[in-house]
Amino acid sequence: MPHTLYRNFTTQAEIDAQYNAGASVPDAAACMRHYADQAKRARATLPCLLDVPYGATLDETLDIFPAAEPNAPVWVFIHGGYWRALSSKDFSGVALGPQALGFTTVVVNYSLCPWVTIDEIVRQVRASLAWVVRNIANHNGDPVRIVLGGHSAGGHLTAMALQTPWAERYGLPDNPIAAAVLVSGIYDLHPLRYSYLQPAIQLDDGVIQRNSPGLRVQATPTPLLVTWGAQESAEFARQSTDFHKGWVASGGRSELLSQEGANHFSAVHGFEDAASPLCQWMARAVR
Repeated sequence: MPHTLYRNFTTQAEIDAQYNAGASVPDAAACMRHYADQAKRARATLPCLLDVPYGATLDETLDIFPAAEPNAPVWVFIHGGYWRALSSKDFSGVALGPQALGFTTVVVNYSLCPWVTIDEIVRQVRASLAWVVRNIANHNGDPVRIVLGGHSAGGHLTAMALQTPWAERYGLPDNPIAAAVLVSGIYDLHPLRYSYLQPAIQLDDGVIQRNSPGLRVQATPTPLLVTWGAQESAEFARQSTDFHKGWVASGGRSELLSQEGANHFSAVHGFEDAASPLCQWMARAVR
């Protein structure tokens, strides 16, 4: 009888078929071009302050797109790339929709595997949020109306940030995040240990246990929108649904949204359009 690697999967090929997002769409290169085009448009048309340091290393920077008016709600976005690719510059386009709704937008950059561990990436993301809470008022942002969100690995990092003991570690309020949008995230890292990603992300039991927010969901008062593309694999849908259920079961508020017609890469296109369900949910959350 074949040995089970994870759930009902017995081979790497089965796991890769579920978790290799790039192989799941007809033209992944076109998806990357879309990101690049929208990012260029955002930086060309919106006021922006790029590469603002939030930590000691060269990768610890923020790209800020200030709102026109002070005390604006704040949108903080954490990019994906399976912790080993892409940067904040690839996702400037996520500022387009929220900016039209009066948000100050912050896009977080962080170091990548295998040069650093996922533990270190989580630390950097938490440090970036602490910086935002303390400093965003200088960029027309309201630090008590922060919407945090991320895509793919960024969805995972968003979930990890929500589990931060902010008062204990940073001297901040216990729950500084007003709302969160998690897009196509991975909340249990176990299957990736047996995937094509393992040489880059180097998972072991300790990393998995420390960085799988779906294993020990502890809800905070932060309301969530948990979403993914309806064309994504069954595992992406299950990971999102399970995290949503855990958040609700532990006393939190969460909404599920399967985006009809969207794949793993287009599931974030809504942030480019102020009228999209994603942007409208954000606006309601901080109204």
